[in-house]
Amino acid sequence: MPRPGEVVVITGASGGIGRAAARRFGADGARVGLIARGRRGLESAAREVERAGGQALVLPLDVADDKQVEAAAASVEDALGPIDVWVNDAMVTVYAEFLDIEPEEFRRATEVTYLGMVWGTRAALKHMVPRDRGSIVQVCSAMSYRGIPLQSPYSGAKAACKNFTESVITELLHHKSKVRLSMIQLPGVNTTQFTWGRTRLPKQTMPVPPIYQPEIAADAIHHAAHHKRRQIYVGIPTVMNIVCERVAPWLLDHYLARTGFGSQMTDQDLDPRAHDNLFEPVDEDRGAHGPFDGQAHSVSPLYELAKRRGVVLAGLGAAVAGAAAATIRSGD
Repeated sequence: MPRPGEVVVITGASGGIGRAAARRFGADGARVGLIARGRRGLESAAREVERAGGQALVLPLDVADDKQVEAAAASVEDALGPIDVWVNDAMVTVYAEFLDIEPEEFRRATEVTYLGMVWGTRAALKHMVPRDRGSIVQVCSAMSYRGIPLQSPYSGAKAACKNFTESVITELLHHKSKVRLSMIQLPGVNTTQFTWGRTRLPKQTMPVPPIYQPEIAADAIHHAAHHKRRQIYVGIPTVMNIVCERVAPWLLDHYLARTGFGSQMTDQDLDPRAHDNLFEPVDEDRGAHGPFDGQAHSVSPLYELAKRRGVVLAGLGAAVAGAAAATIRSGD
């Protein structure tokens, strides 16, 4: 359960899932350090946290710079107190075929999405490990397990994030540390990513359907931060992606080659010049939601079951025990 007045740090907090997560923690009365590059989005996020009942600290910086991230962690502890929860959510990407992406673009996307998570984890652990408490939540993706076309930088970075996190988990277990790391594996989410990510595609980018609202991801982050959960899978597409990759990856290759291009573009023309946050932020307040509210689901039944797995398992156990008892009685 959340501790009253807990201190939370969220990267990528100016929009999308990070913005929704900031509101979710703010509703607990948390003191939230908000990290992103775009000041306008951060300031609006801070107002939302405070309206929800929390306290906010705005920290405009680039998570690709490890020194900036470590300085931000120190600033949070000085201003708000010891960090209880750190959420790594910052990302950038390039929507294009691999050969259409320049090396400096690929490097930048990797530095923010992958190394940004690494530097955030490192900064958090340097404060949490000596106290032997704290929770780090990595916002990952079904693409941690399975890459898709037109998103090679993001797919590669998320796979790296998963394996990096597993490595750190084993080291903490070796030392019997009480610091927890969790991963949230997500499907397509209706976020600002699709309104400001760099693209070379001719049409408006979109999440692969079915699409989910960012508040579902925010609740999963909040749940993972306060429960001993190594991973939480959100949405049927996430589970299907992982299962198909394990059972028949070659079949998934052909399926994605056929459907993966069209499923990531709408029919709307796009001006790429107004659609680019790779090296500089789009310093506007675009909120948590992307342009797909009409298509996005506000509930994930699979996640709701995962969140209540103790009750579900207890119910299944009771059903099995009842069936066994009935079988025994019928044999008497």
